[in-house]
Amino acid sequence: MKRKFWTIITLATVALLTLAACGPAATPTEEPTEVVVPPTATSPPPPTEAPEPTEEVVEPVATLRIWADDTRTDPLLDLADDFLADYNVELIVEDLGRVQDIRSQVIIAIPAGEGPDIYIGVHDWLGALVESGLVAPIDLGDKVTEFVGSNLEAWTYTDRVLYGLPYASENLGFFYNTELVPEPPTTWDEVLEVGRALKAEGRIIYAIAVSTGPLYNALPMQTAFGGYIFGVDETGAWNPQDVGLDSEGEIAAVAWMRTAVEEQLMPDTFDYETAHSLFETGQIPFLMAGPWALDRIRASGVPYAVAPFFPDDGVPFLGVQGFMVNPFSENLLLAQAFLTEYIATEELMQVLYETGNRPSAFKSVLAMTEDPDLKAMGDAGANAMPMPNIPEMGSVWSAADNGITLAITGELTPEEAMMDAANQIRDLILGALAGMVNVPGSYQDQAGCGANWDPACEATAMELGDDGLYRLVSEAGELAAGDYEFKIALDGSWAVNYGSDGELDGPNYTITVPEGATITLIYDPETHLVEIIIE
Repeated sequence: MKRKFWTIITLATVALLTLAACGPAATPTEEPTEVVVPPTATSPPPPTEAPEPTEEVVEPVATLRIWADDTRTDPLLDLADDFLADYNVELIVEDLGRVQDIRSQVIIAIPAGEGPDIYIGVHDWLGALVESGLVAPIDLGDKVTEFVGSNLEAWTYTDRVLYGLPYASENLGFFYNTELVPEPPTTWDEVLEVGRALKAEGRIIYAIAVSTGPLYNALPMQTAFGGYIFGVDETGAWNPQDVGLDSEGEIAAVAWMRTAVEEQLMPDTFDYETAHSLFETGQIPFLMAGPWALDRIRASGVPYAVAPFFPDDGVPFLGVQGFMVNPFSENLLLAQAFLTEYIATEELMQVLYETGNRPSAFKSVLAMTEDPDLKAMGDAGANAMPMPNIPEMGSVWSAADNGITLAITGELTPEEAMMDAANQIRDLILGALAGMVNVPGSYQDQAGCGANWDPACEATAMELGDDGLYRLVSEAGELAAGDYEFKIALDGSWAVNYGSDGELDGPNYTITVPEGATITLIYDPETHLVEIIIE
């Protein structure tokens, strides 16, 4: 209900004029002057006009603050006038840039009693946020039936409590070149069969290529063979004690990838630019990519379509964006009301869909999606696996990616590679590497590690000195001359890592190594900053 306050001011003016008769007679002027006759009982004064009503300025009774990213800020700001009129509450929306930047600020601000009432984020942050007490449960009431079920599940934690209001999702889609392949294959073996035939005709180089990060970008292959990351308990919650990366299905999937590499139907490297360039130039007929790649694929001019499924019913990871509430907010009920009354509406969800270029989490908006690519991705991701939102997932990425890489390059058998990866993850979860301060980066393959960007590699673990600082020394000539990047990672995983600004999840450090140089890295656990000494 809109509330306005008006004050009507009525002014009445009665002019009483007294004529004085004393003094010399007045000298007449050229123009006669108007004689003003004072009002009498029989001659009422002319009516006076009442002034226009003036709006009384009413100060807002409260302020609701939202931290958003650069894509969602403007649509939220458009709600400010209505929210002020309805509740007399000022809505402040602050643009923090990238979604990833919001998390690091929330972790700092909320424990200090600062920060927003509501903030945007991604569902796989949930485990750390819940465990740290930085997010409040959300009750959607009757609105809960208007959201896609898998999107709500992504925002449900192990206590089976909902902690986020989802607005969009994203998952990989199965792209195929319609000029090379009129209909998408329904099995992964058929993918290789099509590739063999096209390659024999000299029309392609490979059948398929996988982008950087095979655990994520090749998950539809792994799940098709029965591979999995974590099992679930009887309530449907993730079970970190059930690690599936050395399961029979996972090993079979990696062995299938190894066969494709041996037959030269798939590259033996995982690289985003390589995979996309091959597809966009017609040199591979198949690619798995997400909505974030649509602009560049469309701009390439390659004839393509997105299948509404993955071969062998493989499923991709599902990532879900949403709104969370600060549990220490002084406006908890107001924040809940704002989410259910202003965000959980078809109108606003439609705007967020149009600006974000992601499938909507709102059923009615998703059903009206006209973009055929997003619709196909939504269909292919109908049963997608929500990215495990438990903290233990931070122990998985590097070990799994390295294991798959070692297997497809033939350095280890699929069984050896995936058993090693799974055991490393189990050790991390049990805390075997608790206290490790590591320097994962693009140089590690020269420092005795099996792969780069491995936060659990013993060869690049830092040593604690008597001064309380951690050091890692690279001997003269150990690293080839060139440019490198690195970060600081704690406890052998990516769950807690610091970048060049000393902030959690900050940008990579960069370093240029001269020929024959000795490099010393000194990490301060108080500031989380690294001093780089080149000699």
